[in-house]
Parts: sequence; structure tokens; C-alpha cells
Amino acid sequence: MITDEQVARINELARKSRTPEGLTEAEKAEQAALRRAYVDAVKASLQGQLDHTTIVEPDGTRHKLPRKD
Repeated sequence: MITDEQVARINELARKSRTPEGLTEAEKAEQAALRRAYVDAVKASLQGQLDHTTIVEPDGTRHKLPRKD
């Protein structure tokens, strides 16, 4: 899970990258790591949501959404 502070830092680095001074190499590495963590958190959230999704057929029967790996 990604915290509000990490999201704020991602946004701060994004704003700084658009300035004339840009980002240092260390900041670029930090930005890449934070972005990867954010994307991984979004994917995990989506996977969790899909794992709990059920299909309701017209006859009223329910079955879990099949997992595609």
C-alpha cells in the first residue's frame, strides 16, 4: 500500500522535473521507485477487486470471475 506522503512526494518530484533545474540522478531514481510502488499498489488493488467479482447469469446463478494469469 502506498501512503499519502509517498503520493505527495511523487507529485513534488513531478513538479520539480518540469522546472528548468530538473531532477538530480538520485531524485530520478527515487521517482522511478515511487512510481513503480504506486503502479504495483494499483495493480494489487484491481486484482483484489477482480478476485471478489461474481458473474450473475440471467437465471440467477452466480459464479466467480475466472482468473486469467
